[in-house]
Amino acid sequence: MRGSLTVFLRGRDRQQRVLGGPTTEPYREVIPTNTTWARRIRDSPTSRIRMEPDMNFPRIARAAGIGLAVVLALTAVSTTVNGALNTSEHADLVPYGEKVAIDAGDINVYRNGGTGPTMVLLSGYGTPAPAIDFAPLIRQLNAFNVIVVEGFGYGYSDLNVSDRTVENITRELHEVLAKLRVDEPVILVGHSVGGIYARFYANAYPDEVMAIVGVDPTPALSSSLDEGAPSTVESMQAATGLFRLVTTIAPDLVQPPGSAYTAEERHRIAVMTNWNYGNASVSDEWSRIGANSTKAAMQPFATDLPVLEILSSDSVRTMPQWLPNHEAELENVTTHEITVLEGSHYLHWTQSPALARIISEFLSHLSR
Repeated sequence: MRGSLTVFLRGRDRQQRVLGGPTTEPYREVIPTNTTWARRIRDSPTSRIRMEPDMNFPRIARAAGIGLAVVLALTAVSTTVNGALNTSEHADLVPYGEKVAIDAGDINVYRNGGTGPTMVLLSGYGTPAPAIDFAPLIRQLNAFNVIVVEGFGYGYSDLNVSDRTVENITRELHEVLAKLRVDEPVILVGHSVGGIYARFYANAYPDEVMAIVGVDPTPALSSSLDEGAPSTVESMQAATGLFRLVTTIAPDLVQPPGSAYTAEERHRIAVMTNWNYGNASVSDEWSRIGANSTKAAMQPFATDLPVLEILSSDSVRTMPQWLPNHEAELENVTTHEITVLEGSHYLHWTQSPALARIISEFLSHLSR
């Protein structure tokens, strides 16, 4: 039973428990029933004890119920408002690129319309709008036929395709390039985890890859890629509008630094981050990153495949094994180059001119 004991003490007993002189007036003290002292008094046959119900419990329960109802109401309102904003934003923004239908769904593709060698850009994990994210680099690579393939869960591609295994991701990329009638060997440029997919693709379709370029690519030997379960936290944050609220208060959390992006590009990055954050495909991909990395590590680079890796100084400085792991992966590759460029993991945010120059110089040597 929840409650308390009301204990009446007289004279000397009270004097021993409170400051002041002796008195014969009764002293009333309320103590919780779950204490050792209370149990001893309660069980004593000579004690004058009266059980009093805990009158605070109903009030606490009522307050908790009201609080929960308020939270649920605010969540419902926030979810409705967030959905309305998403709908409005989709209506206001004209989609970029073109949709390519493959067996698993629709994948969005952006092409710069260049006439040079074909270069396929693969984004890192969770990039909300790859074609926009790569925009500063694309502008510097106008001598190439640049294609950005936004995999499932990214950009304007379908967001609810599961089974994001490395086999499926590379097979889907191959289907897209075939639909686009890309017949010549391509240059695969992979940022972050996109480097793992580029490596796996080159082993699956060796005759269709001219070279690989990694922009601070994740090494397949990395021990930091632990496999985890798909998370519903991010999707709930996005659906309820909580993530939108956070990015509204602190926009720098999702905006690239520097001045390489136009105002329109920054607007697209902001709204598409809210649309695509925590979607089903990206969540599934995250749960398989460890396994995908392990599979890629079992397929080393071909010795005759030219590989250029441009590493971020931040990654090299903060992760002691970053550079050694890349060196180990390329030790048997005949034509390879590793360059460390000052900047963060997203080198193309601030170093696109330097990236384009290094890439162009490396590829120019291959044609000699």
